[in-house]
Amino acid sequence: MSAQQGEAFGPWLGRQLRRAAKSQAELAKHLGLTRAAVSAWITGRAEPREEVKRQIAEFLGIDVASLHNRTSDVVAVLPLRWHHRPAHADGGREYGNAAAFAFNADLSVLAREATQNALDERHDPTKPVRVHYMLHELTGEHLAAFLGALQWDELRKHYDQAAAASQKVSRSLRAALDDLDRTKSLLLLRVDDYNAAGLTGPEYSDGRFAAVARRQLDSHKQSAKRAGGSYGLGKVTLWAASRFGLVLMNSTLSTPHEGRTERRVIGRLDLPWRTVDGEAYAGPAWFGEPDTSPDHKDVSRSWWADEETVRRLHLERPNSDTGTSFLIVGAHDASGDAESLEEMHEKLARSLADGFWAAMIGGDRAGALLEARVTTLRNGRVLVREHQVDPHDRHPALSRALKAYLDNETVIERTAGDHVARAEVPLFVTPLKGGSKVPGKGVKHSAVILFTRAEDEERANRVVCMRGNRMTIVERRPRDLPLGTDAFQAVLLAGYATEAEGEDVELAERFLRASEPPEHDDWNRTEELTSLYQRGALSRIKEFHNEIDRAVRELIGRREVSRRGGPAVLQELLKLDAAGTTATRRSQGVPTVRSMNAHLDDTGAWHVSVDLKLPDAEDPWLLTPVAKFDVRSGGRPAVDWHLLTGAENCGIENGNLVIAPGVRSASFIGITEPASHPVRGSLSRLVVDVQKARGGAT
Repeated sequence: MSAQQGEAFGPWLGRQLRRAAKSQAELAKHLGLTRAAVSAWITGRAEPREEVKRQIAEFLGIDVASLHNRTSDVVAVLPLRWHHRPAHADGGREYGNAAAFAFNADLSVLAREATQNALDERHDPTKPVRVHYMLHELTGEHLAAFLGALQWDELRKHYDQAAAASQKVSRSLRAALDDLDRTKSLLLLRVDDYNAAGLTGPEYSDGRFAAVARRQLDSHKQSAKRAGGSYGLGKVTLWAASRFGLVLMNSTLSTPHEGRTERRVIGRLDLPWRTVDGEAYAGPAWFGEPDTSPDHKDVSRSWWADEETVRRLHLERPNSDTGTSFLIVGAHDASGDAESLEEMHEKLARSLADGFWAAMIGGDRAGALLEARVTTLRNGRVLVREHQVDPHDRHPALSRALKAYLDNETVIERTAGDHVARAEVPLFVTPLKGGSKVPGKGVKHSAVILFTRAEDEERANRVVCMRGNRMTIVERRPRDLPLGTDAFQAVLLAGYATEAEGEDVELAERFLRASEPPEHDDWNRTEELTSLYQRGALSRIKEFHNEIDRAVRELIGRREVSRRGGPAVLQELLKLDAAGTTATRRSQGVPTVRSMNAHLDDTGAWHVSVDLKLPDAEDPWLLTPVAKFDVRSGGRPAVDWHLLTGAENCGIENGNLVIAPGVRSASFIGITEPASHPVRGSLSRLVVDVQKARGGAT
């Protein structure tokens, strides 16, 4: 069925009779036929002749062309209403949607989950998905008009009763209602996606629409092989970001439903159990037309809205591109990081850049998967200028690395600072339980790591890992890095993110997705991994992490060639002289940082504990720990130590670590002096460099 052909005749005719409150018997009598003949049309077993169709059009009060097109209803719009789910007959109660507590009500989490869902539903694979986040504050007549379209007066009774209980959700609702009454303002956040599939499918049975609007824990991803999500939990962040648990939806469909594609609208509300006017209600409610089908009589269903209705509900879409607009009513950032509109605008833009910078990069091998922008309005007027998210602005080195890979411009060994080196990282995929045995550790997949110099603006010495649609999964600092390592950035591409093809790619994608928690921010032990895969699956994940670290250390060892003293300075930094002599120490390894833990105390001082790994040496080590604050640009300012003490296998002399010959590991503890901090400790990141002590060894 295409949009031009319209809906199948039988389902269309049955719905028109119900909407017009006319029976099959009445139609049969008008036509002078049996009711069985009409029933056969509606069930699709037969279709009337053309002269009979003209009589049906007359009975319904429409023209014959409308009956042939079947892209509109006899009664265009039924009265919109809220349908609240009745309380469970067994007396069970839910005081909130438990799925909403799987994530924090944080704008960065919302941006991550909503954008990931849009990417997973990309419609035209030759074009990027476009997402638009629009904050819109309403006051005065603009607020009154919106609340009127939402039938707020009817809803308010349910809110007041739900907010009267003592549970967590009820207390939050009470605070939201009080703020609305006091400030007379309401913040909307609309999340639009374009070139996504839209909420296709039937009203109640399997499909994208039912998975989002009517179900929990139903992922229903059509692009399941490449999908970032798999739990069906991500959509709940939309409702969690609403102080009122209320989201409206307007979808343009990639596949027609009921003969149409544009302006399929519905609202969903999640409230705790409550009683209103003596009736008990289970929790959720839906805003739409009353359903006329016998199986769902009077349940509110989606409707095909006119342009004026979507405008009054702030759901208008500027074009007919497929996708969905989600309107979060009463949007907020529960983390407290962003309170003003300007701060929320900035946080959304920053979160999109951090989570999806790689999806916004295109090249010869593959195009960009995503475009993103953020706009902020107040009563229909621009308050904060639209921000088009550019990955190169926030992550220049990472973007350079991926662009080089997509343009086939990587090198094996860097010979210039902006070169991007590439290496392969093996991942062995354990077979599924019940599957055939595979020799060795499993099927080998070659992930790709990209390595380049870090820019001043970026947090350095990390590996950003991703798969599928190139959403950042996890950032990790490799272990056992040599002291004095040049600041670098690295990107790990696995599964479909490699842009490779083959069975191993698909197997690796599924394997890594199974190792991710609902937040999709780690590769580690999960119930899905251990229950679906044969023994050894977790070991393969740990080995993969080790191989990533090994690859980074190997790439670090491939020093860039320079004739202007760069490596010589580094060599001098790492050259440790023997005690009592100026002779050059014979070739040996260098100390490395095994791990570092840090926290802030109430005074603003940083407490750090650093473990060192040392090569075997016949002479003592004399090293100087230097604490620095990490800043976006320029040099890192050093701060003073308030206390420096040896914890294991080392002593402290004049601010230096003294480590005896033959010691292979040591640790020390340091506390910074808050008076020397250029900014408060809570606003900083701390870097600890362990350098050769000035003046030689002990």
